[in-house]
Amino acid sequence: MQALPSETVERTVALACAIAAIPAPTFEEQERARFVAQWLAERGAQVEIDDVGNVITRWRGRGRAKSLLLAAHLDTVFPRETPLSFERGDGWIRGPGIGDNALGVAALLMLWELLSMRGLPTPGDVILAANVGEEGLGNLRGMRVLIARYGGEIGGVIAVEGHNLGRVTHVAVGSIRLRIVVRGPGGHSWGNFGTPSAIHELARIVSALTELEVPRVPKTTYNVGTIEGGVSVNTIAPVAQAVVDLRSIDRRELERLYRAVEAICARHRCGSVTVDVELLGERPAGETPADAVLVQQAVRILRELGVEPILDASSTDANAAIAAGIPAICIGLTRGRGSHTLDETIELPPLERGLLQLIRLVEAFPVS
Repeated sequence: MQALPSETVERTVALACAIAAIPAPTFEEQERARFVAQWLAERGAQVEIDDVGNVITRWRGRGRAKSLLLAAHLDTVFPRETPLSFERGDGWIRGPGIGDNALGVAALLMLWELLSMRGLPTPGDVILAANVGEEGLGNLRGMRVLIARYGGEIGGVIAVEGHNLGRVTHVAVGSIRLRIVVRGPGGHSWGNFGTPSAIHELARIVSALTELEVPRVPKTTYNVGTIEGGVSVNTIAPVAQAVVDLRSIDRRELERLYRAVEAICARHRCGSVTVDVELLGERPAGETPADAVLVQQAVRILRELGVEPILDASSTDANAAIAAGIPAICIGLTRGRGSHTLDETIELPPLERGLLQLIRLVEAFPVS
């Protein structure tokens, strides 16, 4: 396809705004899923919402080539009570979740419409999925189910995000999310002074974590994201907890860091103090090689559209496919800023090229 119908970009934007206006925190994507499923069904698609909440439809190809899975996640980082209002200016739209990932979902829906209107004769099937569980502690649960179900028939996976046009994410940043829970006997701050405090012990653990040395290459990071604990100002804390995020592009470095955190926690278990480490989620590290045909097709198409490609690493839905040995990338549709904030913004002028990128990737598949 050399050009889009004139109204396609504006309809995509309007659809993205309608999707973004429906609350969809991780684990609570049901209402948004129903909207997406109804939109597709009204346009003749055979739609399924699976057991975990993924919305799935299939464009039937005309050959026996392997299928292509396109996925855009439904969930957002924003709590249900977040005001979902949007402001439009000259060439931009601002509002929570508009780029991450209402625009990605809207693009999949418009792709379905273009496929059905034009009857594109793809060599293999195109499976379109609006999936759950990409953000936060979702642990890629939607994509894991899709890969388990369709892994035997798909030859490639493209995860679609609203932001970061030009980036071709082919390296999967692995992550491990932990909850560290410290418990002690508690007591009165005056009468039981000297009794171990769960907060004090947790503070020592966190301080030790910040002293860990991690390599810059392969990039490896840690972050203590939240800390909770205590009862009152004059109570020795009986419980305190922290949620920790560990990341690396190298599986072995990630495992080494995990073991180091466990060792620190073990050293602080003594007497009346217990320290428990709970695994909250794990995303696999891996890579679709830069010279893989799917990656090179994405690079070529971007350059044809006048966009200089950037090969990068990130944690996306593509992680699950890469870990299963399936060629996978994540692409963006436009430029923007403020992801995961109330001022999240997308730019409208680059969107046509972003949509054309997606369509041409489908037309170019299979790539092997």
